[in-house]
Parts: sequence; C-alpha cells; structure tokens
Amino acid sequence: MAVEQIHNIWVDRGGLEGMMGGMSTDGESTATPMMKQYRRIKSELPPGTILFFRLGDFYEMFFEDAQTASQILNIALTKRQHIPMCGVPFHAADQYLAKLIKAGVKVAICDQVEDPATAKGIVKRDVTSIVTPGTVTVDSVLESNRNNYLAGVYQSNGVFGLALLDLSTGLFRVEETARADSLRDSLRRAGPNECIVPAEQYAAGALAGIFESSSRTMVSNCDDWTFDYDASRDLLVRHFGVKSLDGFGCEGRGALVGAAGAVLYYVREQLHRAVSHVRSLRVVNPGEFMVLDETTCLNLDLLSDKGRSTSLLGVLDCTRTAMGSRLLREWILRPLADSGAIRQRHDAVQAMCDGRDMLHRLRDALANVKDIERLIARLSSGGGNARDLNALSQSLSSLPAVKDSIAGCQVELVRQLSTGICLMPELVELIGRAIVDEPPIPIKEGGIIRRGYSAELDELRDAATEGRKWLAEFQAGERDRTGIKTLKVCHNRVFGYYIEVSKGQLANVPPEYTRRQTMANAERYVTPEIKEYENRILGAQDKAVALEYEMFVKIRDAVAGETGRIQNTAGSLAGLDVLAAFADRALLSRYVRPEISDGDGIDVRDGRHPVIEQIPEAERFVPNDVLLDCTANQLLIITGPNMAGKSTYIRQVAIIVVMTQAGSFVPAAAAKMGVVDRVFTRVGASDDLARGRSTFMVEMQETANILNNATSRSLIVLDEIGRGTSTFDGISIAWAVAEYLHNSPNVKAKTLFATHYHELTDLALTMPGIKNYNVLVHEKGEGIVFLRKIVPGAADKSYGIQVARLAGLPAEVIDRAKEILLNLEEGEFSEAGKPKLAQSRSRKSKRDQSQMELL
Repeated sequence: MAVEQIHNIWVDRGGLEGMMGGMSTDGESTATPMMKQYRRIKSELPPGTILFFRLGDFYEMFFEDAQTASQILNIALTKRQHIPMCGVPFHAADQYLAKLIKAGVKVAICDQVEDPATAKGIVKRDVTSIVTPGTVTVDSVLESNRNNYLAGVYQSNGVFGLALLDLSTGLFRVEETARADSLRDSLRRAGPNECIVPAEQYAAGALAGIFESSSRTMVSNCDDWTFDYDASRDLLVRHFGVKSLDGFGCEGRGALVGAAGAVLYYVREQLHRAVSHVRSLRVVNPGEFMVLDETTCLNLDLLSDKGRSTSLLGVLDCTRTAMGSRLLREWILRPLADSGAIRQRHDAVQAMCDGRDMLHRLRDALANVKDIERLIARLSSGGGNARDLNALSQSLSSLPAVKDSIAGCQVELVRQLSTGICLMPELVELIGRAIVDEPPIPIKEGGIIRRGYSAELDELRDAATEGRKWLAEFQAGERDRTGIKTLKVCHNRVFGYYIEVSKGQLANVPPEYTRRQTMANAERYVTPEIKEYENRILGAQDKAVALEYEMFVKIRDAVAGETGRIQNTAGSLAGLDVLAAFADRALLSRYVRPEISDGDGIDVRDGRHPVIEQIPEAERFVPNDVLLDCTANQLLIITGPNMAGKSTYIRQVAIIVVMTQAGSFVPAAAAKMGVVDRVFTRVGASDDLARGRSTFMVEMQETANILNNATSRSLIVLDEIGRGTSTFDGISIAWAVAEYLHNSPNVKAKTLFATHYHELTDLALTMPGIKNYNVLVHEKGEGIVFLRKIVPGAADKSYGIQVARLAGLPAEVIDRAKEILLNLEEGEFSEAGKPKLAQSRSRKSKRDQSQMELL
C-alpha cells in the first residue's frame, strides 16, 4: 500500500482527531494545545527549515512545509480544516529525509520526549536534531568515497580561516590564508555541502565572490559573535578537555579558532547534534602540500563526474574500504611537498610490490572491513542500530588478519600504520555474544538480543511466548465451543486483544462476550479471560522490549567508549588501503617507482598518460620522454597539428608529477624529479557567462594567476595562449608570456608550452632556456598520419587544412583555404629573410613600422 494511502487512512480514522479542532486557515483562531505546540516549535527554527512533527506512527508536515515537501518527495498533499498537510511513516523517515537533504533543504526532527502512556495532557515534544546538507549522517545520502564537509569561513585581521568538519566521521581540520582566491580553491577542492559564515561579514561583502560559482554549497548565515575568538576558544578548550589550543597549533590564531569554534557551536547548539566523536582538531599548513587549484584539478581530470574511467582517481581507486577511497581522494588533491614523506610512501609501495603475497593477504583482509569510521561516528553520537554493531564487530574481527599480513614488513611507514591498528577482541566477543545475527533495524521493538545473553530477558520472552500459545489454543477452543469456524483472536494498538466474529455468525455469539466495536462486516468482542491473559502477555512483552533496548544502549555505550581507538584504527587501515591500492595498480599497469631528487629537474623516460591508456577503445598509446629544469630546459615549446597529441603529452607530465608526490608509482620506464610546490594549467577554452567573463577573459585571468604566483619550483602547463583574440594580438601575448617566464628571476618555472603559433619557435634562437619540440606526423598524399611521438625541433607547418579535411569540410572550402594560406605565407619574412616577429621595434626601419611586431 502506498505511503499516502496509509497516511490518508490514518487521518480518516481520527489520527488527527483533537489536534486541529476548529482551527482557521492561519492556524491560530481556535488552535488546539497540540497545534499551539507545533507553532511554537516551528517559530524557533531557522527560516526555511522543514519540521518533521511526530504524531503517532507518522512525521507530519503542515502549511508551507507540506507544500514544499510533497513536491520534493512526490507524496500526496492533503488538507484538514483547510490546512495543507502531508506525512511520512516514522520507521521509513530516513529515505524521505535523504530526498529532502539532496534537494538542499534543512529538516528539523521533532520527537515525543515522554511516554504517551504516562503523559498528563499533551505529550511533550521537542526538536531532537536538525539535519542539513552539511551534517547529514544517513548512508543513503552520503557518498562512501568522499567526505561530507560542513565548512566555516571567517575573516580576522586580513586573514581567512577555513574550518572543515565531517560529522559522519569526526574529521575536523582548519587552515588559513590571506588570499581570497586560495580560500576559494580550498573550498572547491573540499566541496562542502554547506558553509556557515558570519552574517554581518557576508552582508558587508567581506566574503564576496567566494561562493559565486559554487552551486553545490548551501551558505548559512550565523551570528557574528559565534565566530568571536574568546567565545570560540572557550568552546574548543572545553570540548577537547584541554587548557589551551597550543597542542593543536592554533592558539592565538583568530581566523582559525573563530571558524572552528563557530562550526562546533552551530552543530552542537543550533542543530542539537552530538559531537562527542569529534576528538581532535588538525591544523593544515599549506607548505606541507603541493598546491592544486580548481582549474588545475579540472584540466588534469584528477576527479571527474563523467565516470570513473575518465579521471586519475577512477584509475587509481582500487581500494578495498570506504575509508581508503576517501583518503585516496585526499592524497590526490593534496600531494605531499616534503621529499622525506614522499619517499616514505614510495618505500611502502615498493615493499608491497616486492612482497606480493603480503599485498594479496593484506587486500583480502581489508575486503572484510566495513566503513568503521562512519559506524563508530553514528554509534558514539547516540545513533546507529544493532546492524551497525554487527558490521563493526565483523570489521574488528578482521584486524588480526590485517596485522598478520604485514607483520614481517620493516618499512617505517607500514610499521607505523600497523602500530596504529588496535585489536579489540573484547568488543568482538561482547557484540557476538549479545546481538543476533540478523537484527531488525528498529532498536526499540525487540528482536535484537541473542537468547542466552540474559536469563531475565529469556524468562520474559518465554512468558510472552506461552501467553501467545495460550491465545492460539483459546481461539481453537472457542471455535469448537461456539461452532463459529471463522472466529478469530486479533490484536491492535487501540483495543489490545479481541475476538472478531463475522456478521453472518452473530446469532452464535455467547452471552458472556462483551461487544467493543462494530465494523462493516464483523463485530469485535472481549471477555474477562482474554483480557487477563492480555495483561500477562503484553506486560511480559513490553518488559522484554524495554529490557532489550536498555541492554542495547549499554552495549552501544561500551563501544562508544572505544571511539578514540577505533578512529585511530580506521585512519591506519585507510592508509594501508591506499598504499596497497598504489601497489596493486603499479603491478597491473607496469608503473615504476619515481626517484625523488634534491634538484629542480623533471626527467621522465617513456612516460604515459595513466587515464588515456586505460580507455579500451583508445588507440595504442605511444610513450614519450620529457626533460625539464630551471636552466637549459626550462621552457619547452611544443608545436604540431591539432589532434596530434600535444595536449595529452603536456598533461601527462603534470599528472605524473601529481602521482609521484601523492605517493604513487608512475606510468613510465623511469622517472626522476625534484619536489614541485605547485602545478599550474591553462588549457582549453571556456567561458563564465554568469560572471560576465568571455572565453578570452577567462584565459587571461588564468594566465595572470600563473604569472603572479609561480615560483622556480612550480610546473606550468600552457595549452594555447592568446587564441581567443586576433592573430596578431594573440601571438604578441603568447610571445610576451614566454619571455616573462624565461626571463623573470621571480618565476623561472619549468614550463610546457603547446602552441599553434609557429612564430614562437624563434624564441629558442635567442633564449638559452627555451627548447623546441614537435609532434611527428607522416604525410600521405594530401592526408596525414599522427605518429604521437615528441621529438626535438619545431614543426614545419600546422597541418590545419589537412585536419579540416579529416573533419569533413567541403572540398571547395579546403581548396580555397590552401590559396589563402599561400598568400599569407609569402608575407611572413622581412626583406632580409628573417622572421619579422623576432625583430625589436627599436631596430626596425621606418618602412617596416607599419607592420605589427612585438616589443
């Protein structure tokens, strides 16, 4: 039966009787005490929050909430006393909650906070939690391979503080920056579903532009005082049970402390959510990691929404656990910038590649580990059910096999991670002894505790079972005694146990039966005898259910007491899982260990693109070398026709660098490189019409970001500078950019510059750090074959017309293009036979000054 049908039956039978009374359409004129209770609770919620108001077996929604929710949930909108309303069964609330959260809606859960059976007057209700997109912990909403962050942003003394809390795992970290664009990159990299900001700062424009293009993030305004340093510090100190924040590295840092304190206050005080599992605060120092801005992540396809096979994450993610998958994502987006730490990861991957038996046993053991990071977060925050306990127990029981598989490994990082795994056999034994193999999802309806765990519980269950057996015998006896073969003994929550007799058998009803209810086709009766046994059955059953819940809570509390050890274990398992995935991928795809040097060079032999070579329908991949440094091979100008592979080549170099510093082996025959502080990319054509930016403006802003922020330790990938404007303007800009990158002492960054402007190859004639490379092609008649090989030297022509022919342009267009090209090429050189672009204006004759040249 559909949810709306069940709901409508409940309403029609009086489920709301006495609640609405003779209320007017504004809900005020003759509102009952219950509706007044509803309006009071609703008025205390943040604007736009939908209220799930518990009534019986349903969560009800009224007025605007009902109208909004019914459309999102696709359930029937009904009316009573002219008031819009809809409802969902409380036992299935999570699936409806998930849909609302995915739609970007906040939902307040209002439950009964006292027993209706003992309540005097109206049952007390209160908001027990508010669920928002950034604080959801429901599995049906969460993505297992990424963190669900709630962010907090605060500006203090010219510094931006960013706090990121994943309530589903307890992960809590902060970072700061003085640059708005760096903050924006950090937010986009983390991808929070919700961000809280100080209302006055936000309204005053202090955070303008930070969230302009982040449609994924819901922005929630909070009172500015919640970001105040003193209030935030006091809250954090009390929460973590410390005397100062020195141990976390953020004492006295106003932006960090303000953002972190406000996030914790928002979750605990405003959303009424448990945060006991948030046990630590990590300060992220930018110098620890390579910087990858959003543009670079997109251009290199580090992550992708197009499908797993189209991104680096998709290629590398063969992890066995959800924790490992989330950590791998983090390692790819934040590669290390410390050579010692990078070598430690490579040592661990090497040991696993060398010890294949160890690797296989480790991955087999990890396959039995569930998402214990999120399991313990739910259980320790007062949520979770018996199935979560069993999943945790199963995972903990696999830990000895994990530790045994790496017991002989002497690599330092592997040993550290092994030490971080805590064996907890006492919890495994407790859960296994107490919880049935397949417990129900509800935790207050019994059926959770295993027989033999409690003698008292077994006695109560036996009493209830014997009572039900008596009822079955009573029904059979009454059928024989009365001759009513259709007589049934039934039960519901309103009348308890009763006897039901069809209308056709009413003449045979004994006089001692007492009528309780008339139905359309039957009558319902009770007898003193049946009511006596009902008290015995229901009394024992209610006591058994209550005792089961009490035992479940004690077991859950015992597990919650080990939250710290379980979280540490989860972190170690995730690290081992990622390293094992790197090793597995290295063996399967013939990756090699890159050598980390103390120099500035990047030397890759037979490098391959890790994503493209995995595409089944792609042509055979042709490996290529690259040699970059900050002296003789600082800027490589790469020419060749469209579709020849220039873009693939320059991107694969950048991806190999990212993989190296993330800790992975790389697709190459050999690789040696120094640590890169940042990878910049300017690739392709895109516009940003929402912000009034043309394709060329986007290109120039990305180029400006590179020129203003690159260092000699950076890697720059440029694919077509200046193509969004006129040819002369474009060549001029591209030439000037290349000169600046080569000549500026503040930059001198290693650069791969793919271009169709063959004029730029003349730069190598006068600048010692610039080298020319091109993509080989083979001409066959008027057609060409792409050889995909990068070789020294400049391309002799663009082959654009040949590519146009391959694309299917009409023959007459191709022929005319050849004529125009010939005319243009005849005017390419000066009278002295030298390329005009290489000339300086100061040396030009008056006769040549009418020509468009570079300064």
